[in-house]
Amino acid sequence: MASLFEIFPLGMITRAIVGATKWYYLVFAVLTIAGGVMGYVKAKSMISLISGSVSGVLLMVASFLLPARPIRAGVIALLVSVLLAGKFVPDFVHKKAFVPGGLMAFLSVASIVLTILAMLPK
Repeated sequence: MASLFEIFPLGMITRAIVGATKWYYLVFAVLTIAGGVMGYVKAKSMISLISGSVSGVLLMVASFLLPARPIRAGVIALLVSVLLAGKFVPDFVHKKAFVPGGLMAFLSVASIVLTILAMLPK
């Protein structure tokens, strides 16, 4: 029986993961910015607006850097994702509310996993 790596060359799999990760960062960035805006609108939380905007912009930067500078992009995305997970995973565990804690916790953890996969040696 042929293994996955015999059917699909490793380079193909790596390019697919990097491409998917790039788009994931963009979607994650937009949702993070939108969450910051919603936090400001609902609770007049300036910290939500600032942190959501800064996090979203950094994730966009990581997305655009990923194909050319995967290590830099990965470090930026990993840092932002770990910080967001550190905030939202405990929120979700304590409050059990899917929005925003559960959604952001899931997106952050998924980003950490994708970033690690995209940064694996080729």
